[in-house]
Amino acid sequence: MTQDVHTVKVSKDLEDLIPTYLGNRRKELETLRQALTAADFEQIRQIGHRMRGVGVSYGFDDVTSLGKLIEDGAKAGDKSALEKHIGAYGEYLSNLHITYE
Repeated sequence: MTQDVHTVKVSKDLEDLIPTYLGNRRKELETLRQALTAADFEQIRQIGHRMRGVGVSYGFDDVTSLGKLIEDGAKAGDKSALEKHIGAYGEYLSNLHITYE
């Protein structure tokens, strides 16, 4: 099975910030996985909410979309939906291709 590459166009002005931004997203993914294992829906909700805010401001609309799904899943306490959305977030981060313009 091949993974889809997710191409994101980012402003050249943000180029220096993107490695740190993506490093933070990868840490966030690990925290989400740990919180899901612990069924800590409040922590998951907070991270999902934060993802919504930081995604669009850097040009990562999918981070914002997934953040909303994760936040909503946490509010509902829907572990299977959260497994799916957190998995999709991991797949997204693993297959990211960034172009600067």
